[in-house]
Amino acid sequence: MKASRCVVLFCLIGFLSAGMSWQDTEEKPLPDDIVLLEYRALFPGEAVKISINSLPIIKSVQVLFRGKTYEAPQKSDVFLCLIGLDLGMKEGIYPVTVRLHKEDRTVDEIKKEIYVKTKQFPVKKLWVKEEFVTPPQSVSNRIREESELIGAVYDIHSPEWRIDGNFVLPVKGQMFFNFGEKRIYNNKPRSQHSGIDISSPTGTPVMASNAGRVVLANHLYFSGKTVIIDHGLGVFSLYCHFSNISVEGGDEVEKGEMIGKIGATGRVTGPHLHWSIKIRGSRIDPNSLLSLNFK
Repeated sequence: MKASRCVVLFCLIGFLSAGMSWQDTEEKPLPDDIVLLEYRALFPGEAVKISINSLPIIKSVQVLFRGKTYEAPQKSDVFLCLIGLDLGMKEGIYPVTVRLHKEDRTVDEIKKEIYVKTKQFPVKKLWVKEEFVTPPQSVSNRIREESELIGAVYDIHSPEWRIDGNFVLPVKGQMFFNFGEKRIYNNKPRSQHSGIDISSPTGTPVMASNAGRVVLANHLYFSGKTVIIDHGLGVFSLYCHFSNISVEGGDEVEKGEMIGKIGATGRVTGPHLHWSIKIRGSRIDPNSLLSLNFK
């Protein structure tokens, strides 16, 4: 009888030990601190870099923000994603979900929040040729077609990063920190200024702010001679008002490569470069991108 009790007790201990071992080895959710958000500030028009530590069990990463899914490709020892706080965003708390696809085919999610604060943008009056404020009927079709073309360009989605390290200033000159400025042309209110202006003499070379593929090189009605570069994963840089364009659509350009020269084509008050950034359609201050490290 005693021997029988010992056998039962031994089996029970073995069962409990096996249970404890199973619990100890059960895979736990990944810690929140593997996700890092970096930014210059949290205002409308700012870029946010999201880095996720590249652990062996993570196969791929996606970031969900404001109804859009962003791919986060692996770059060196991190998965990297860039999102934009659009110029038109209202003050509030915006959730960010980082979706981690693991090698065992399970998915973990890490939740973050971004508190976007209100920012007041200045108002500026400018005087330009009236044809660029109230265009004649004869150019209405051209303006519509160019608007559709630009929209199609920004819908392009390249599945990989093309960037080469940090973004750089495309031209030397006097920079005007006028992103978001509310423009009034010839006493007529128009849309907010979605880039920054850099004043420089006509003919000054302008360089690509980072590596990418030229997706537009054309003379447009409002922006004059214009170049748009696709840097991958929905990140685009735009350069306007050139006197001369040095690249063609489809060209692969390196960071620092000349793409055109300063001019005064389109709706301008004088020779300068208009430089702007879009991230998946969000209008971003280029200076916020310059503040982030991609090395």
